Amino acid sequence: MPRSTNAIVRVDKFDVPATARDSFIARVGETHAILDTLDGCLENLVLEQVAGDGVFNIVTVVKWRDEAAYEAARETMRARREASGFNPQKTFAELGIRADLGNYRIVPIAAAPDD
Repeated sequence: MPRSTNAIVRVDKFDVPATARDSFIARVGETHAILDTLDGCLENLVLEQVAGDGVFNIVTVVKWRDEAAYEAARETMRARREASGFNPQKTFAELGIRADLGNYRIVPIAAAPDD
């Protein structure tokens, strides 16, 4: 299946203490419900680690059609946070959440030839 190399994939990884999990998941759920409605949102996942030795126990992955769709969504969410007074960095500090946030592009990899 061909993959668009124009897509932007936002991958946010969080180390969330057990005491903050429920409130964090509730906030993430609200955010991702909005993202699902925005133009260009192709995939929207919230993942929780159930096995393994990783540091990050919650990961979100949102695939956007292209840079323009991502930037429009980013602006929409910035305006919503500003209007509501929500400050993610302050909330993370208060709840003891560590975050690793980044944008990625899909790396085209040629399919292996049939043996």
